[in-house]
Amino acid sequence: MNQDLSILHMVLNASLIVQLVMLLLVLISVSSWAAIFRKLFALNRVKSLNDQFEREFWSGTSLNDLFSAAAKNARHSGPMERIFASGMREYQKLREKRIADTSTLMDGARRAMRASFQREMDVIESNLSFLASVGSVSPYVGLFGTVWGIMHSFTGLASLQQVTLATVAPGIAEALVSTAIGLFAAIPAVVAYNRFARDIDRIAIKLETFIEEFSNILQRNVGAQSASGQ
Repeated sequence: MNQDLSILHMVLNASLIVQLVMLLLVLISVSSWAAIFRKLFALNRVKSLNDQFEREFWSGTSLNDLFSAAAKNARHSGPMERIFASGMREYQKLREKRIADTSTLMDGARRAMRASFQREMDVIESNLSFLASVGSVSPYVGLFGTVWGIMHSFTGLASLQQVTLATVAPGIAEALVSTAIGLFAAIPAVVAYNRFARDIDRIAIKLETFIEEFSNILQRNVGAQSASGQ
């Protein structure tokens, strides 16, 4: 009896539709785990690069030196460094055009940093929608397989004169495996989505705080240069 109700036996003896649903859920689960590990490594790298640049930014290095380093290290820079480079690039372009108005300089730099911030967040948030879809849809896909399996099981019992628990249980158990696999795919995706969403919110807050702090530094520099007659 134990052998008859083993997971492998139930999967192999399920109806074709239920088996296809199980296969689909397994593929979804594998894809979900791959997306989870990719996102985990990507977010850890973003945090590390942001922390590294933030230390350099507040170490007393001049803005021009930081901008030169960011330009040379563009391929291996983090979101915070790329946002800084966007603001500095726009600021220097406006200065080269002999624009001395503080509000014009600051508005241009802020717009450039905001546009860069949005691009970075779009990249950081990629694949989150996939995890959300897996978490919300997988249980229903598994439930569809279960309902279909139970319908198929009861259809097969219609021709029997006497129906006992021993004849009903195997078919229902086979169908319920589909729901179990659906939950197995959904639960890690939901947990990972919540964790990543929280981490991304923290990254976004940190980047927005940096934009404001850097804007204040640029504004002080503009004021100092205006006062000195440059």
